[in-house]
Amino acid sequence: MLYGPAALAADKPAFKICWSIYAGWMPWDYAQQTGIVKKWADKYGIDIQFVQVNDYIESVNQYTAGGFAGCTMTNMDALTIPAAGGVDSTALIVGDYSNGNDGILLKGRGDIRSLKGQPVNLVQLSVSHYLLARALEKNGMSEKDVKVINTADADLVAAFGTPDVKAIVTWNPLLAAAKQQPDSHEIFSSAQVPGEILDLLVVNTTTLKAHPELGKALTGAWYETLRTMSGDGDTAKKARAMMGQSSGTDLKGFDEQLAATFLFTDPKKTLEFVQGKQLLTTMRGVAEFSFKHGLLGDAAPSADVVGISSPAGVWGDSANVKLRFSDEFVKLAAAGQL
Repeated sequence: MLYGPAALAADKPAFKICWSIYAGWMPWDYAQQTGIVKKWADKYGIDIQFVQVNDYIESVNQYTAGGFAGCTMTNMDALTIPAAGGVDSTALIVGDYSNGNDGILLKGRGDIRSLKGQPVNLVQLSVSHYLLARALEKNGMSEKDVKVINTADADLVAAFGTPDVKAIVTWNPLLAAAKQQPDSHEIFSSAQVPGEILDLLVVNTTTLKAHPELGKALTGAWYETLRTMSGDGDTAKKARAMMGQSSGTDLKGFDEQLAATFLFTDPKKTLEFVQGKQLLTTMRGVAEFSFKHGLLGDAAPSADVVGISSPAGVWGDSANVKLRFSDEFVKLAAAGQL
């Protein structure tokens, strides 16, 4: 039997969080590598470990299967994978929204209307597919007007380099690489649908309710990291350079990706966004797209089968709320009470 400090260490609640490489999620890796996560975990008497999973969708699947207490994911994937699968999940941190990190590229001059009758290569049923649907909708068109060609993300840039592929939809850093190809033009980007493609840290709701200290530690670590990396000081540049290196680029490349990412660096701004009515309107659109494409499950009778809650209310089935946008911990951060 253990006594004293060793016994306390053995009894510490421990949590594993999975993440994958993306500009808006690199701060979590930096926070782990530099001890910021440990500092906040120690403050609340717990252990937190961030585990990198190279395949993004696999990371979300592992979280959904119960392998992790939390995971970085987009709002659409949070709805269509864990929530639609019956796993009650809380968007603890709304970290950023894509503000140009996702885009539609066309060879030659033209616009969205130029895609009529044309094949478009993208990762089917991903946020790229959603972005294409929104672009078409904004231009009085629909998916019936184009032919979607499902292409693995690893193959998209190479495919765009062949004569046969005229249009692709993808995200950074693939988008930046594809833009370098001759005669490539961006005809639509996520900057034209701000606040719709969200990058989150999602935590199992049951775990969070049992261990609110997990929410406090993660929220504290997140905002400390964003403060550290913001600005033009040496410390900030060093932090971003480290994030860039970890994601396969350098400071310049990482800063270019961040320029297309609206990071919620101020918890007060996060609070305004999470408490606003627009968030539920956006999620309704995401749910309708997801239902239309069968992403809410074969048995789903309608787009509102999964309840989505936020401080502004509930959209969908209030008896089946499985995705929650919480302001509980961000409020504490905004008030300086963590």
